[in-house]
Amino acid sequence: MADRYALRLPALQVNQGDKQIYCFAVDGKKLHDFTAVSRIRRDDEKQLQGYQRPEALSHIRAIRRYLESDGAMLPNALVLAFDDRVEFVAGRPTKGIDYAVPGELVIPVDESLAEHEKPAWLVDGQQRSAAIRDADLAEFPVAAVGFIASQEEQRSQFILVNSTKPLPKGLVYELLPETTGQLPRSYARRQLAAKIMVLLNMGDGPFSGRISSPTSPGGNIKDNSVLKMLEHSIYEGALYQYRNAEDGTGDEEAMLAHLLSFWKPVASMFKDAWGKPPKESRLTHGVGIQAMGFVMDRLTADVHYSKVNWDKVRSTLRGLEGHVAWTSGKWMFSDGQERNWNSLQNTAGDVRLLSSHLQARVSK
Repeated sequence: MADRYALRLPALQVNQGDKQIYCFAVDGKKLHDFTAVSRIRRDDEKQLQGYQRPEALSHIRAIRRYLESDGAMLPNALVLAFDDRVEFVAGRPTKGIDYAVPGELVIPVDESLAEHEKPAWLVDGQQRSAAIRDADLAEFPVAAVGFIASQEEQRSQFILVNSTKPLPKGLVYELLPETTGQLPRSYARRQLAAKIMVLLNMGDGPFSGRISSPTSPGGNIKDNSVLKMLEHSIYEGALYQYRNAEDGTGDEEAMLAHLLSFWKPVASMFKDAWGKPPKESRLTHGVGIQAMGFVMDRLTADVHYSKVNWDKVRSTLRGLEGHVAWTSGKWMFSDGQERNWNSLQNTAGDVRLLSSHLQARVSK
């Protein structure tokens, strides 16, 4: 087989509004010749690349055993995203039907290309394609659906295709900031917060590398806790002033500056607690992250970060020092409750309890 050639596959172009998808069949053994599994990562400049999750080896082995059995069938279509190197050559249209055009997909195959240079990416069907690749079979044709799109649009389709499946939340949160197109409402609401979270994690402030994510596996602060803190502030708190309510965008630079101006003194003032993982500190635990977010909102709401008296904020925060039990001792709440330092959990009730306790102290 030549190192470079064009794979020509009978296909049907289906017109969906101003978009086109291509339905075709292909030998699953040849998929990896032109298709990459784009696993999520960040390059040297911390830019997001890819969008897939790691292979689930046990799942792949189970599918492989099935494929090697008699009568195996995979009726569900794989979903592929093509770049503009892939061409559809239309044939003779079917009389009276203008939404379906028969023709041929022409896919360039170059076996010398690196994985990320291939003309197609697998949006859905990673485990099935891997099982076919590893199976002891000469060939195994599969149904596939493809579309031509940018990588940002591919991420949107990846989230939509997997929105009814148990897609890891951390993967979704990291993809959201660099995703275009229509998204489920719950994801669209979190898109701006997710973008700010990535900026915090990739920047030089106290959150740098601390937030756990697929591209920051060494982080120990839960991404969901930071997202909840940011989402509340963006929609109801101090960051609301920087949000464009009409299109959901925001002044990201101002949001980041506001957050860092608050969290830097928090991390410095409670240095020991900030340096510890959530199991050893309620400050880096979800309950502490969210509660301190409420404190930020209380102290700085409706005031642009450039006009906030940050010296006064730092002075106010110092008033918390005798009333917190981040890493040891007991919490002494105004209603008479006494709780061991590590008994507070990331529940709505405990977040409210700690938030009220801290906000009452900074209001005095």
